[in-house]
Amino acid sequence: MRRLARRFLRNPGTVVGLVLLLFLVLVALFGPGLVGDPLEQNVLERLRPPSLEHPLGTDQLGRDVLARVVHGARISLGVGFGVVALSSLLGTLVGLLSGGLGGRWDNLLMRLTDVFFAFPSLILAMAIAAALGPNLVNTVLAVALVTWPIYARLVRAQVLALREREFVEAARALGAGQGQILLRHLLPNALTPVLVQASYEVGAAILTAAGLSFIGFGAQPPLEWGAMVAETRNYMAEAPWAATAPAFGILLTVLAFNLLGDGLRDVLDPRGR
Repeated sequence: MRRLARRFLRNPGTVVGLVLLLFLVLVALFGPGLVGDPLEQNVLERLRPPSLEHPLGTDQLGRDVLARVVHGARISLGVGFGVVALSSLLGTLVGLLSGGLGGRWDNLLMRLTDVFFAFPSLILAMAIAAALGPNLVNTVLAVALVTWPIYARLVRAQVLALREREFVEAARALGAGQGQILLRHLLPNALTPVLVQASYEVGAAILTAAGLSFIGFGAQPPLEWGAMVAETRNYMAEAPWAATAPAFGILLTVLAFNLLGDGLRDVLDPRGR
C-alpha cells in the first residue's frame, strides 16, 4: 500500500486533483455554515461587483454569489456521486451477468446495452428528464440511465477475460456454483477498471447534469451550478462574475476528477506500469 501511495502521489497532476477534490468536499461539507443565506434578496444591491462584503459580487436579484456557489457545491457533488453510484451498480450487475452467464443472456443484455448506445447520451438524458420532470432526483436518474452501459461493457469484457483463468477453473473443479464464482472470484477481480472509470464519470456526470439544468431539463434554480449559469447568462455584459463563478466551480470539479482518474489508472492498471 505504501508503494501504491508513493506511485499515486508521484504524479504532480494527481496531487493537484486530490487537493482540488479535498477542497471541494470541505467546501460542500462545511462551507454552507460559513456563508450567508444564498436565497436572501436585496434588489438595491443587485449586480454589485466583487467587494469585501460580497467577495464574488451579487446576481440580478441581489443574492450573494459566493453563498450560492458554496451551497451549490453540495448539490453538484451529490449529483455526481449519486449518478456514479447508481450507474456503476446497474452496469456492473448487467456486465457481470452478461459475461458470466453467456449464451442467450449475454446476447439479450448486450442488445439492450446497444439500444442505449444508439442514442446520443445528452439527447437521451434530455428525453428521460423531460418525461420524469425537471428536478434534482430525476436529473440523477436520467444521467444514470444513460451512463450505465459504459460500466456494463467494461465489466463484461473483464469477466470474459477472467472466466477461463486457472483460479476460476480451480474453483469450478472444487464444486463452486455459478453464483459463488460470479460474486467471489470474478466480481472482485473485475472492479479495478470500474473504479478508474467511476473517477472519470463523476466529473462527466456533474457536467451533464449542469448541461441539463442549463437548458431547463435538470435541477431547477436557485442553487444548482448549471441553473445558476442559465439564470445569469443574460447579464454577462454588465455582471460577468455572476455567471463565471458557478462555471468556474464546474470547471474545477471536472478537472479534479479527471486528474484523480489519471492517477488511479496509473496505480491500479498494471499495464500502465
